[in-house]
Amino acid sequence: MTQVEVHAENNAPVVLVIEDEPGDAQLIRLQLMEQDVLAYQIVLAGSLKDAEIQVKQQNLMPNAILLDLNLPDSSGVATVRRCYQLFPDVPVVVLTGLDDQAATEAAIEAGAEDYLSKGAEGRWIRKAIRYAILRHERDASERLAMAVFRHAREAIMITNAEQQILQVNTAFSDITGYSAEDVIGQTPALLNSGHHDATFFEQMFATLAAKGSWDGEIWNRRKDGSLVVETMNISAVHDARGQVVQYVALFSDITQKKAAQDKVSYLAYHDALTNLPNRTLFMDRFQQALVSVRRTQSSLALAFMDLDGFKAVNDTHGHAAGDFLLEALSEKMKACLREDDTLARLGGDEFLLLLQGQLDQQTTEQVLQRLLTTAHEPIEWKGRTLEVSVSIGACFIDGQSLKSPEDYITEADVAMYRAKKQGKNRYCFTNNT
Repeated sequence: MTQVEVHAENNAPVVLVIEDEPGDAQLIRLQLMEQDVLAYQIVLAGSLKDAEIQVKQQNLMPNAILLDLNLPDSSGVATVRRCYQLFPDVPVVVLTGLDDQAATEAAIEAGAEDYLSKGAEGRWIRKAIRYAILRHERDASERLAMAVFRHAREAIMITNAEQQILQVNTAFSDITGYSAEDVIGQTPALLNSGHHDATFFEQMFATLAAKGSWDGEIWNRRKDGSLVVETMNISAVHDARGQVVQYVALFSDITQKKAAQDKVSYLAYHDALTNLPNRTLFMDRFQQALVSVRRTQSSLALAFMDLDGFKAVNDTHGHAAGDFLLEALSEKMKACLREDDTLARLGGDEFLLLLQGQLDQQTTEQVLQRLLTTAHEPIEWKGRTLEVSVSIGACFIDGQSLKSPEDYITEADVAMYRAKKQGKNRYCFTNNT
């Protein structure tokens, strides 16, 4: 195949002719140059592989390609697809010697800009090349938008004004599990998880109507039924009269990020071993309870608890046994309490307990006695029996003369040590009762 040299100083469009019949290729070259020999820079190739080699050797990119559908290394519509793989952003005009409408339509469907029958007059070839380049330049923004749409990592969903889904991208399917065929013509209600009430969606569309956009987090449901948390932006698209014609929603999957944030937040306020509230969360609840006591003139009770014999368990059986005991005992003690009560682990074998509601001496002592009984029950671990007890110091709190939370904890701590001195496995109140 004759190769025509391309000159860098020539700004004329580069036309790559991929045609395996040398006579046809030379005829096309002459037709392109018949009015002006400098009108085009022409490169001839006899196959797709030959075209790839020549383009690389001359370090150029064609402005248009005249492509024979049937080549030594490809045939039919597959030739168009392979050509676009080699030259993804170059307009292609198909050359066909076959009177095959189906093949021509398939080539256009595969992306070809136009088609010509072999032997067409030069003016038609030049016109086809010229128009293909112009259309390609005109549609550059649209191609870029489509490329962004297809390859965006964010899910994109476009609906009409009636909220019927018109188009979704690949990321949408990756996140939701729904294909485009599943959702086109449906409404976004298909994704509804039931997590949000009607008020949530009323406020969403009120914001859309007032501002033209909405941003926020939304819980949806994937095709497989699992929940997905998304950060979403919805924008309204208006026509020249200001009427909404479409909605465009962009969203990302933040389920794992949300779970990680929730876990960090949880660990900031809970003991990692027992999952009980830690000192920070306990003090927050204690402070709120004191405010409530002051306002309502109600009462509450505080208890400081320390395990008896826990060090012996660690020394005898190891820390793994001690950890197991703390986990198991925490669950058992928590089961003795009401939902409004707060059991917290300070660290080691020390616990704090806040009892709220309608309390009196008798009710409080019943709760404390249950805790003593529960703590003293043996716990089995790897065929061994682990035994401890608990000493408790407690105080009543009413709205008459409130102190700081730390003062009450100190008083309960002192009462707890008194219980230990009196023989352990018992409770003492700050008023020596």
